[in-house]
Amino acid sequence: MSEPITVSIRREVDPARIAEATVWVQTGVNLANRCPDMLYRFANEETLAAWETSPEREWWLSMGEGFVRSERTQRRTGIEGWFDEPSTGSIPMPNADRTGTTGVTVVHTPPRWKQAVSIWLGFFPLSVAFAYAASPVPGWDVLPLWLRTLASTVVLTPIMTYWVLPRVTRMLRSWLNR
Repeated sequence: MSEPITVSIRREVDPARIAEATVWVQTGVNLANRCPDMLYRFANEETLAAWETSPEREWWLSMGEGFVRSERTQRRTGIEGWFDEPSTGSIPMPNADRTGTTGVTVVHTPPRWKQAVSIWLGFFPLSVAFAYAASPVPGWDVLPLWLRTLASTVVLTPIMTYWVLPRVTRMLRSWLNR
């Protein structure tokens, strides 16, 4: 089973066509809302691919060809997406005077201190377990500190990224979102 994926899209539109772009964005939001687990946060790669290849999305994108000047898409599956709650809303678009944006989706993330506590709750026990596991290795104690730190971070970073932190944030979801 793949992990959730968050998609962030920024489109620059012709300032003279802001009203059309706003209607176009809302149409896209309405279409994507009909698909389960979709819009900015997708349940997995498969649901994202289903939306990206859907006839509805293809039709919708063709309708914006006249006024969308550029598009930038980001996909997030790492730590930056762990704390995001799935959200619905509009795709960010510059407003007519280009001093801000219209139709911005606000993603509520927990305060940084809660994110730090969540990371620590995964990192501390994993680090202790690694230290105990590495201690009987012959010569481990005589290695320079920087080399032991390098070895532990090379081993523990993927474990934290792919297994520990996704589980910790799932277990703490209600606390994180209070």
